[in-house]
Amino acid sequence: MTTKNPLSPLKVPGFRAGGVVCGIKGNGKKDLALIVSEEPAAAAAVFTTNRFKAAPVVHDMKKIASGKAQAVFINSGSANAATGEQGEADADAMADIAANCLGIDESLVLVASTGSIGSRLPMKKIEKGAPILVECLSGGADGVMEAAEAISTTDRFVKTAGRRFTLDGKDVSLCGIAKGAGMIEPDMATMLAFFITDAAIDESVLRRMFKKAMDQSFNTITVDGCMSTNDTALILANGKAGNRPLQTRSADGRIFQEALLETAIELAAMIVRDGEGATKLIDIIVEGARNRAEARRIAYAVGRSNLVKTAFFGGDANWGRIISAAGSAGVPIDPRRVTLYFEDCLIFTDGTGVGGNEKKLQEIMKRNTISIRLRLAEGSGTFRVFASDLTHDYVDINALYHT
Repeated sequence: MTTKNPLSPLKVPGFRAGGVVCGIKGNGKKDLALIVSEEPAAAAAVFTTNRFKAAPVVHDMKKIASGKAQAVFINSGSANAATGEQGEADADAMADIAANCLGIDESLVLVASTGSIGSRLPMKKIEKGAPILVECLSGGADGVMEAAEAISTTDRFVKTAGRRFTLDGKDVSLCGIAKGAGMIEPDMATMLAFFITDAAIDESVLRRMFKKAMDQSFNTITVDGCMSTNDTALILANGKAGNRPLQTRSADGRIFQEALLETAIELAAMIVRDGEGATKLIDIIVEGARNRAEARRIAYAVGRSNLVKTAFFGGDANWGRIISAAGSAGVPIDPRRVTLYFEDCLIFTDGTGVGGNEKKLQEIMKRNTISIRLRLAEGSGTFRVFASDLTHDYVDINALYHT
């Protein structure tokens, strides 16, 4: 059983973190973050599948092959994407700067960037801010919160989550931070996410567990159907807890996997709830498909539909838009066997709508989290997607983002 630590869920032994203002954003907000382990840690990561990968993604994909890392150096305000060879050189230089300030090997430093595409990193500002940041690093929850704040861009709130649990009789901590509000679509979901834990776990096992957790969390969300160039999620495990190294199929391995998945889902749901201008979180569950892949196609067809999203923004229980989106997914469906629920309220069955629930539906549509369940009666395939509604504010934010 995993639990949130009621005292300090963001404090992980052997790690320090922090965030400072170095002037990249130009608005006086924190824009440079650092997460550091006292010693080299097992590391794993997943990245965007966009063909236009940003320079920091290219940098990290090479570094992560070793399975070891000690620090993550992150900036917000500039994505360092579509910046050519100079951008890749800047990403390398960013790692060098952090390594020099920390006194560690450059090969153990990963980097990440977020912000507008096409602009070069202001390297002089980063070089000036790095030593200040190192001096401000904290081993407590405050440092993690500062780092979470510094990686944010259009986010309306910082996103953190943590768990404490026991492995091999040892107390173990796990926490994660994330940023993301717009351009949210797998693979990956468009965001940055960083996890740290003091669990002892071999690189190969960590890699498998992390990918599984990401597939079931950040790769099950959608806000606007747009994939970024910079998506990065990574985890560092420094082994300070002193447990016997975890194995995938062991009881302790299952406990760790559950804690990691719970933390990732919590952060993923925060990202959707913070979707630019979003007012509602839509929990879409497709059940009874012939297989998981077909359930996934239908769930995303519903979650991506602008007609569905705007209906939820307007508080309109327009089930016709949902079944229309489901029927457009290219998956064989027998409409007479489909049932649709809004929360526990049956709204469609036997090929037609169900009346008499209008008052209850009005109350459901006022909630800020709404679950819809589409049952197909074709097999055992299931998939769950978290989506957001689509509001006027989304257009305003993204129409003016670059300017």
